[in-house]
Amino acid sequence: MAAATAGCIAGTDPKNIWQLPDTTGLKNQVVMSGGRSAFDSAIRLTGAKLVLAYSPEEIANAINQNTVMIYTTNLGEVLQKELAIAKAHKVPLLLDDAAGIPPAENAKLYSRMGIDLYTFSGGKGLRGPQCSGVLLGRKDLIEAAVMNSSPREGAVCRPMKVGKEEMIGCLTALETWLKIDDKKLYREWNDRVDSIRKLVETVPGVQTKIYIPDDGNRYPTLNVSWDQKAWGFTIDDCVQALRAGDPVIEVFGADNPSLVTAVREGRPSTSPTTNKERPQADHIELVSMTIQPGEEVIVGQRLRGVLGAAQKKSRAS
Repeated sequence: MAAATAGCIAGTDPKNIWQLPDTTGLKNQVVMSGGRSAFDSAIRLTGAKLVLAYSPEEIANAINQNTVMIYTTNLGEVLQKELAIAKAHKVPLLLDDAAGIPPAENAKLYSRMGIDLYTFSGGKGLRGPQCSGVLLGRKDLIEAAVMNSSPREGAVCRPMKVGKEEMIGCLTALETWLKIDDKKLYREWNDRVDSIRKLVETVPGVQTKIYIPDDGNRYPTLNVSWDQKAWGFTIDDCVQALRAGDPVIEVFGADNPSLVTAVREGRPSTSPTTNKERPQADHIELVSMTIQPGEEVIVGQRLRGVLGAAQKKSRAS
């Protein structure tokens, strides 16, 4: 995100590259589709000024002679509308689809759509090195992003060094995904969380659901819930119990750092990654992608034991 923004602002001019994050005399406004997010410091640290917009119409109205880039996390029809606006105004569009792999096809899809710049996390679903990332897009903009990044001395993004080992690891991960039988992998993932589901459903009062998110992190995910009030056993109680055991088991619960509320101008009570009001956590989630073969039995038995003990205690009281 930072390298893409710096590239759009400074281009490949050595004088401008050295000048950042001072953007005096340079176009420096980035239109933020959906408003602020928990991650926009990556854009602001280049010296960019954020202009908030909450609809395609607002994006079009926000563009002026100082607009250097449009940032979005939207997909589908909304993305198509935003892309058309960007093309009409000749302003680069950066799509942040950090969790967009799988499917690996997205790496090619966005190029075919004509998106100027798009980025994926090297970790997450790509399953490459956690400290890496992928920036793809127009050749001239990629060259500008490279000029504003490590190892170029004086570049604002020079501190964001990624080692050669991580670069090769990330490239290998992407190449592997492009050759992998994703249908076979999805069956294996689904079987693992289904095994956990069958174990925990033996506890009376436990509800489960397996689903695949459609807006990122697209792998089979197990949702487990129960009547917290009736049991006197909360989501956080379960998270802590799983964390306290041996081996430690981490699940997606109420204290996950991704759920820390960020300050959003104009919408302070909304989620940092969506524009939706965040409900109280009413379930835990287990992500199939992080479960290795054989671990589903360990996780399922432990979770069944924790929930079973809580359910029996509630009945006894």
